[in-house]
Amino acid sequence: MLTHLSIRDVVLIEKLDLTLAAGLTVLTGETGAGKSILLDSLGLALGDRANAGLIRSGAAQASVAAIFEVPSGHPVFTLLSEQGIALEEASEPLVLRRIVTPDGRSRAYVSDQPVGISLLRRIASQLVEIQGQHEQMGLADQSTHLNLLDAFGVKRDLLARTAATFHQWANARTALAKARSEMDAAAREEEWLRATVDDLSTLAPQEGEEESLAALRVSLQQDERRGEAVAAALSELTPRDRRSSNPSAALRSASRALVRLLPSSAETEGSTSTHQAQAQEALDALEKAEEALAEAEMLLTRLAADTESDPRLLEETEERLFSLRAEARKHNVSVAELPSFLASLKSRLAALDSGNAELSRLEIALTEARLAYEEAAKALSKAREHSAQKLEQAVSRELKPVKLERARFIVSLLPLAPEQWNSRGMEQSSFLIAANPGQAPGPLAKVASGGELSRLMLALKVVLAQRSDVGTLVFDEVDSGVGGATASSIGDRLHKVAQDVQVLVVTHSPQVAARGDHHLRIAKRIRNERTETLAEPLSREARREEIARMLAGDVITDAARGAADSLLEQTA
Repeated sequence: MLTHLSIRDVVLIEKLDLTLAAGLTVLTGETGAGKSILLDSLGLALGDRANAGLIRSGAAQASVAAIFEVPSGHPVFTLLSEQGIALEEASEPLVLRRIVTPDGRSRAYVSDQPVGISLLRRIASQLVEIQGQHEQMGLADQSTHLNLLDAFGVKRDLLARTAATFHQWANARTALAKARSEMDAAAREEEWLRATVDDLSTLAPQEGEEESLAALRVSLQQDERRGEAVAAALSELTPRDRRSSNPSAALRSASRALVRLLPSSAETEGSTSTHQAQAQEALDALEKAEEALAEAEMLLTRLAADTESDPRLLEETEERLFSLRAEARKHNVSVAELPSFLASLKSRLAALDSGNAELSRLEIALTEARLAYEEAAKALSKAREHSAQKLEQAVSRELKPVKLERARFIVSLLPLAPEQWNSRGMEQSSFLIAANPGQAPGPLAKVASGGELSRLMLALKVVLAQRSDVGTLVFDEVDSGVGGATASSIGDRLHKVAQDVQVLVVTHSPQVAARGDHHLRIAKRIRNERTETLAEPLSREARREEIARMLAGDVITDAARGAADSLLEQTA
């Protein structure tokens, strides 16, 4: 429901703040007072086209804010959520705001969050419907008719079952198309698939194999380098080349040479010379060196045995590692992905080998899904035919009171081609009107005149008001061209609709004005040599004077006041 409308610097309106209530609010005033400006301002907040001509002369910009109270669970909250617009509290009012600048551009906001104009219109369309003399929103939009027909008389479980079976059918179509595509692709590359699977199966890559092979290779290379170092050291101690000196033999030769410097056994009884003592020390050192050399040779031999490497194992390891890496590069995958890559190729081959059976299964599933959808959609179609008849009868009963007794209202149900079937069923609906006998039925917005269309919309709203989520209806001169009993009947129906939704109506009919729960008078005044439009709520006495003016014109007579009293008493 629209609770507040705040207008700044729009044409003749400098500053206007309206508080609106539930029920029927009538807006009256002399021709040219600015009622259309008020509706244009509301339309601006709802996403109508903006232009610089709307800005009040001398103002920097024009702005309009429309504030709504929306019940929890309203569909507009789903739309807001989808667009990332969140209200701070569930009970927070929803504010639609529009600003127009002198260059004709505009900015739109929803609860102070900037939005595009198209989104503003989508949000507004779920809150307000405007039925005017020259343009219509809501019921004149054919895309809404099927939903209205369903809301009027179709059980929700039929709609839900049709939607569910359609999605199952769509999923079955997708699954079959995917399977066929995969089969076709696999058939085109079958030879390559089989050759690649054979090669990879022979190679048999294992999970984590690259890491283990790389680590083993490094270990074997280190063993090989250690063995080469030990062998080099041993070769220095025990060279195989006779031309190379042997450290052990050299030590023994040196020992034999020094022995000749030592005294013989006969000479030992005498004193030993200093040179002989030194020779003995050298000989002892040579013996120790010979012993150390022998120990080193023994240790190196033992180390060589312990570090003996397997060249063949290193060669096999490198060959396996390089083969895996070459195969991975060939197929543009990592070595770690080779096992899963092979599994996927085997799966494609298996699908190719068993593809015909799977295709047959999917084709059967598709047929069954389509039959289930057709069964549900046909039941929905029958329910819609029944609902259409009831809606035609209900609306037809409302046409005579709004002076459209010669018109014929028709709910058209047109079957869709099979390729157009959707989650909403197998047909589309549109509301048609034949305004006069012998006239062919046509779309609402094209066949009826402005006044006729507004009254037709009123008749529809009397029937459909409780079925719509829209909380505010605006009628612009729905009583145009009628008077007397017809105008009174229109007022009664507006009041009836206002029991379920908020209704705002711009009217020149005193009979309609008298039916209002609230009354706003639109007037102009001159202040500081500038004309401005005002809107003021009327007390009962002020309403009496305004309705009398509507009855009598500029000169209000006692008779007109008496007639106004009579109208107000009839509606009390």
